[in-house]
Amino acid sequence: MPLPAGNTTWPPPYLGPALDSMHTWDTWWSGDTDRLERLYGGRSGGAPDPKRAQFSGGVVGRIARWWWGTPTAPGERRTKLHVPLAGDLCGGSADLLFSEPPKFTVDDEATQARLDDLVDDGMLATLQTAAEVGAALGGVYLRPVYDKDVADRPWIAAEHADRALPEFTWGRLSSVTFWKVVREEDGQVWRWLQRHEPGRILHGLYQGTSDNLGHPVPLEESAATAGFATLVDADGAIATGYDKLDVVYVPNQPTRRWRSAPRLKDFGRSDLDGVEPLMDALDETYSSWMRDIRLGKGRLVVPESYLQSNGPGRGVNWNPDQEAFAGINVLARGDGMALTVAQFAIRVQEHRETAEDLVNQILRSAGYSGQTFGIGGDVAVTATEVTARERRSMTTRGKKVLRWRPELAHLVEALLAVDRHVFGGPIIPQRPTVEFEDSVQEDPLTLANTADVLRRAQAASTDTLVRAVHPEWDDAQVAAEVQRIQAEAGTAVPDPFQAGDIP
Repeated sequence: MPLPAGNTTWPPPYLGPALDSMHTWDTWWSGDTDRLERLYGGRSGGAPDPKRAQFSGGVVGRIARWWWGTPTAPGERRTKLHVPLAGDLCGGSADLLFSEPPKFTVDDEATQARLDDLVDDGMLATLQTAAEVGAALGGVYLRPVYDKDVADRPWIAAEHADRALPEFTWGRLSSVTFWKVVREEDGQVWRWLQRHEPGRILHGLYQGTSDNLGHPVPLEESAATAGFATLVDADGAIATGYDKLDVVYVPNQPTRRWRSAPRLKDFGRSDLDGVEPLMDALDETYSSWMRDIRLGKGRLVVPESYLQSNGPGRGVNWNPDQEAFAGINVLARGDGMALTVAQFAIRVQEHRETAEDLVNQILRSAGYSGQTFGIGGDVAVTATEVTARERRSMTTRGKKVLRWRPELAHLVEALLAVDRHVFGGPIIPQRPTVEFEDSVQEDPLTLANTADVLRRAQAASTDTLVRAVHPEWDDAQVAAEVQRIQAEAGTAVPDPFQAGDIP
């Protein structure tokens, strides 16, 4: 299928519900209070009458009735606080998946050596970033890219789900079009479209408006696409050297919102989906807590004559944070001129318990245990105890690994194919075996104690004990360590049946 002909609404209208949800999740993930107020209409300058909007029906009224949709009263400074739990949650999801680099294994030795070089070239950092983006937006795209002026090898790049137009066949990604705004001038918008199909990538530059794709223009009209003008063929495509699709899509979790929408049902679900009201309530709780602290400052109710004059016709004022005041030259009177002390209580316990319950509910709804995010103390425990306490998080991690493993295998195969097509070399592109390391590992003392007990019980061989203490070692490293242990212990005796002929 070719690129769009132009003069069409962009993005396509059917993507609207998904893009709106991604925009909401992205706003919470960013932690930007200005964006939150704009999203929910809480800024007086963002709507003619925010209060009136709160009584409206439909989506506008529902959003405006959120706490972040409440405008700041005239004459008061904004005191709303935001707890960046959404960012912590998405970052924690990425840490669970890629705190340790996955292991990629192929059969050919030359290919394995080249693959090790490609993996060591920043792939883990890209995967960690992609996992966090996917947890926030509901999914992420990964693809191999290259630039001979930058590096002598290809690498992996992540594409965000809110700038992609995917096509799925029986739940599998069959093609996808990425777009990027490369220029904006006088109300005109230039978009660079890249459509990925099996074996090729089509490039197109369009000049339109903010909501219309416009008409195709030559690639030379933008500095971002000019370099591709001499590389594309008559169809505007560049061969990838890989006969399958060179892009993979990793959905974060199965979707709920668009289950019945044919074109959206294969989109993933964000970890923030459904917990937005709870995060809104958490921000309200912390802001109320800080409000109690502000109101809890000791206040003095004083007569107007006690205030400091700003000069004739300029009124009077006083500094509420000033702790000591100079004497005021007034006559002493007995008709209510006394000072009144106002000291409000700070409801620390109530706010703390409410905030903790909201945090626990948010994490539980997102599929994580509080222990994963440091809730419950930092007492040193064994890896088994950690896994037990973080069972819910480990279960969520396991479900995500099921989605990441096959897509990473496909991605690495595409990376090897692009590497051979562009840079050559004696490698054989093949689908690797992908192994995810345990995110929780036993400490060396616990492993040593376990090995000692098994040794004294004669329940395991030296080879088994070495593998248990060093699970990351390969067969050659284990065999060498077994020989050293046996040599030091004096148990390295030759096999009598291979000692040669007995005279």
